[in-house]
Amino acid sequence: MEKQQCSASGLSRGELKTLGLSSLGGILEFYDFIIVFFFAKIISQHFFPAGIGEFWAMLNTYGTFAAGYLARPLGGVVMAHFGDKFGRKNMFMLSIALMVIPTFSLAVIPTYETIGYAAPLFLILVRICQGIAIGGELPGAWVFIHEHAPAGHKNAFVGFLTGCVTGGILLGSFVALLMNFIYTPAELSDWAWRVPFVIGGVFGLISIYLRRFLQETPVFKKMRESKALAKFPLEEVVKTSRFGMFITWVLTGCIVVFILLMPGFVGGVLGFSPFETTYFQMGGLVCIVSSCWLTGRLADKHNPSTLCILFSAGFAVSSVAFFSLLYTAAPVVSEVVLAYFATCFFAGIMNFCPIFMCDVFPARIRFSGISFAYNIAYALSGAFTPQLSFALHAYAKTHPDTLGAMGLSAYIVFLALVSIGTALAMRRVYKNGGEAEWSSVRLPKPRRLEPISNVPEGELMFQRFAF
Repeated sequence: MEKQQCSASGLSRGELKTLGLSSLGGILEFYDFIIVFFFAKIISQHFFPAGIGEFWAMLNTYGTFAAGYLARPLGGVVMAHFGDKFGRKNMFMLSIALMVIPTFSLAVIPTYETIGYAAPLFLILVRICQGIAIGGELPGAWVFIHEHAPAGHKNAFVGFLTGCVTGGILLGSFVALLMNFIYTPAELSDWAWRVPFVIGGVFGLISIYLRRFLQETPVFKKMRESKALAKFPLEEVVKTSRFGMFITWVLTGCIVVFILLMPGFVGGVLGFSPFETTYFQMGGLVCIVSSCWLTGRLADKHNPSTLCILFSAGFAVSSVAFFSLLYTAAPVVSEVVLAYFATCFFAGIMNFCPIFMCDVFPARIRFSGISFAYNIAYALSGAFTPQLSFALHAYAKTHPDTLGAMGLSAYIVFLALVSIGTALAMRRVYKNGGEAEWSSVRLPKPRRLEPISNVPEGELMFQRFAF
């Protein structure tokens, strides 16, 4: 075991290696996600017949993208179940392998011009395989990191991982920007659109090789030695997963609205060029990544529930300011940009999603619990959030300086209130000892929540709703 300490962080080289290698899969997941998003129009032209029109080709392309989301709960639940029975590392290796194969496939798969209607079928199959893999990758990474992290650094480890996952979008944006600098539009449309998927595949192969050197988590080893492994943990997972679904809804809103949609929305309102829009998005991503790292470190020193409430309040206030400045008859570019960066910084509340779920689920069902709650909630909230955002944005553009123009702001404020309510519910978990008590492997059964009558009156309503 590596005992030598790194002077900058106080962590051993082995701990830093575990942290870094565990982050690779999440980076690849969101890298692939944003690359498909950037090249969706080109993909639609290659995999669907030209006669159906651009609109239907794009719709079918996003439909195949959605197929991957629908497969996420299946992959997450199945892989997590076996992860709780046979080990975190085994499923960790399987998930990234299943991600790499489809990513490489997109680099070599024949197009409609070559194989006809088999091309969109292959595309759907690739997206489903990716969805199955992704469903188990990020929850597994959170669990792996949390259980490997030394005392006093667990939330910092989780925050670093969440920031790196978001950084995968930043990496994808950078690669897409680089492709547009290196290749002409004609080259990109013809063949160069495959290059980012080749890069992702090579990155994935390297990640598979490096993950061979990871060790099983100490928590799982103790459960296996004490024969405390769950026979069928999903039975218990379903009873306690509603809590995780609410906080995942907040995470989904932060990613979908502010990372994926708002750069394009703002670019259209302010007249940004494609390059300016990408720079704008990358600036927001830097703010979110920084916030995830910061909230993780702070949550190791202070009560995570209190921190979440403070950041959620900042998220609500900054989002109201941002949308008020954007949806006016004469928006000022500098003010809108600064308000967007501030909102993205407070959007780091998404980091409390894995922090809370790692603490609320007992170790024996932690993988299954996080995976079930995260994937189900992400699929449900991700199904309507883009459409709702598009509709509210379209109305706001045509009705500036009106109360109706603040519809998207109202949705974000609602998510901030959900985050605050979740944090209030978590107070009793941390009062009862937090993660250390809830995840004890010495217990033959997971700890049950105290009767709801014992909850402080100010938290009673939300407790009934969440649990």
